[in-house]
Amino acid sequence: MNPVIIRSFEDFEQYNGKEIGTSDYFKITQKQINLFADATHDHQWIHTDPERAKVEGAFGNTIAHGYLTLSIVPYLWEQIVKVENLKMMINYGIESLRFAQAVTVDSEVRLIANLKNVANLRGTVKAEVEVKLEIKDQKKPAFTGVLIFLYHFN
Repeated sequence: MNPVIIRSFEDFEQYNGKEIGTSDYFKITQKQINLFADATHDHQWIHTDPERAKVEGAFGNTIAHGYLTLSIVPYLWEQIVKVENLKMMINYGIESLRFAQAVTVDSEVRLIANLKNVANLRGTVKAEVEVKLEIKDQKKPAFTGVLIFLYHFN
């Protein structure tokens, strides 16, 4: 997929209330889960012990940390939107975040983004993006929410 090119408020405004796009699928591996556990000091066995997770876990395998799935959003977002002519971008907030389904190891996920609202705040563009992280071959998404970005264009 080719990302949508955004260079200004007016470019964003074209997508107001519309789907912007969908990323490619991304595979969540045990190595990624383990590295995230190391980085966050969250070594709960449901994430890091495949043998125990198969026997005692509710999902038949290890699962990705919810915050790991959230932390790949920037990578997936860049597949959907390429923002040019940019001085600075700020992750401003997250609203209505709901983790709906666990992501088991070796699952593939992709991001779907809809522009809920865009506003020009005295030269700063505030974009509210409804996101859904789909899990391949699953009915329920891993999570849904509204991400808020502030863009300062040149």
